[in-house]
Amino acid sequence: MARALMLQGTGSSVGKSVLVAGLVRACVRRGLRVRPFKPQNMSNNAAVTPGGGEIGRAQALQARACGVPPDVDMNPVLLKPQGMTGSQLVVRGQVRQQVHSRDFTSFRRDLMPVVLSSFGRLASECDLVLVEGAGSASEVNLRDNDIANMGFAQAADVDVIMVGDIDRGGVIASLVGTRAVLPARDAARIRGFIVNRMRGDPSLFAAGMTAIAEHTGWRPLGLVPFLEQVRDLPAEDAADLHAGRGGNGRVHVAVPWLPMIANFDDLDPLRAEADIALTIVARGQPLPPCDLVILPGSKATVADLAALRREGWDIDLHAHVRRGGHVLGICGGYQMLGRSVADPHGVEGTPGRVAGLGLLDVETVLSGEKQLENVSGKLLPEGARVRGYEMHMGVTDGPDHVMRPMIDLRTHADGAMTRSGRVWGTYVHGLLGDGAARRCLLARLGAGSDGRDHDGTVEEALDTLADHLERHVDIDALLELARPVSPS
Repeated sequence: MARALMLQGTGSSVGKSVLVAGLVRACVRRGLRVRPFKPQNMSNNAAVTPGGGEIGRAQALQARACGVPPDVDMNPVLLKPQGMTGSQLVVRGQVRQQVHSRDFTSFRRDLMPVVLSSFGRLASECDLVLVEGAGSASEVNLRDNDIANMGFAQAADVDVIMVGDIDRGGVIASLVGTRAVLPARDAARIRGFIVNRMRGDPSLFAAGMTAIAEHTGWRPLGLVPFLEQVRDLPAEDAADLHAGRGGNGRVHVAVPWLPMIANFDDLDPLRAEADIALTIVARGQPLPPCDLVILPGSKATVADLAALRREGWDIDLHAHVRRGGHVLGICGGYQMLGRSVADPHGVEGTPGRVAGLGLLDVETVLSGEKQLENVSGKLLPEGARVRGYEMHMGVTDGPDHVMRPMIDLRTHADGAMTRSGRVWGTYVHGLLGDGAARRCLLARLGAGSDGRDHDGTVEEALDTLADHLERHVDIDALLELARPVSPS
């Protein structure tokens, strides 16, 4: 019979996703069959499963840490924000509908059976399920019909470890305060706590660990020092992006930080390149002089295109091209580069048509059908291998696509290039992760590359993280606390 344990957090971005990834890798190395599970996620950084569904990027990373393919049951409910008040609802990997934030509470009541069914299927094929909560466990205002934190823990009869982040400050208050506001029945589910991201001498917080244990009655299970290699793992939340310049390479790449940026882990392989300096440009700042501007994916192409214009980045981008600079648009960024984006069915809001940036001679028509597929092919004209995935709603066509596609995907041509060869667009996420393709693209800029597949960097980081957690978390105690999964 499988056992299960859940990690919840005192807030968002306390490191739950990374801790689960490291813990599942550590448990797999102990000979256990392990699966990750997150009942409900909210993220625009998603991954495509082999079966053609989508789940949160963090669960795909955790599946990788387990040595198994990602599966829609690992994240049965995914919310993809499309603005300040609404989200696209994805259930077991497929888009179900658009939901308004104020209406989601009523939707959750009907989603609990789906969540428990997915959890049961995962448990049937493994020894241990490590469950990740969402946001903050202390948001008691959201407790009714909750499927993400204590609502799930109670329904599935799973006990909880609470995670706090000392790096953001106030970790004693956040952990003790969580205990104070939770209803007694929910608080009884919590069996221990982990304090994450300690900088400096851990012995300096020994009294803090004792104070938390005394005020909560929870078992201290680990004080985890900050680990630099975590930066090599794909982030799930746009809040993990940081504006400013990283790296000291001679070739400068700039990325405008648009409000609905999505699948931004496409940028991760560039951070590891010695020849590259990568700048995330915050709103309110001009695009700096650079060699390459990347327009990454977007969950709302029309809205982000409007935001780009409000910042004056369209003017900066045209000036950049006139000076001989290069541009790469990925997915939503590719759509923005064309002459127009039409949304006749109101996929992203009010039906209509807007002018694009006009840097590629293509046009996009958005549609309600989402393309979700892992793909492979070769970069044109060099012929270097390309592997990645498509995740988009819309079709892009026009002379630059017909005459100068960017990638040959065997079954069809993808993307477009200008006659000058300085502006490129593609629907393929993950393009830069493939070492051969990245080497060719950077060579167009006059930059060198180690040509290494980014997969190797991620694997090394997962192993380093697992080693780190073995030293600083009582994993034996965690396994003892894992409760047998009740038959459904």
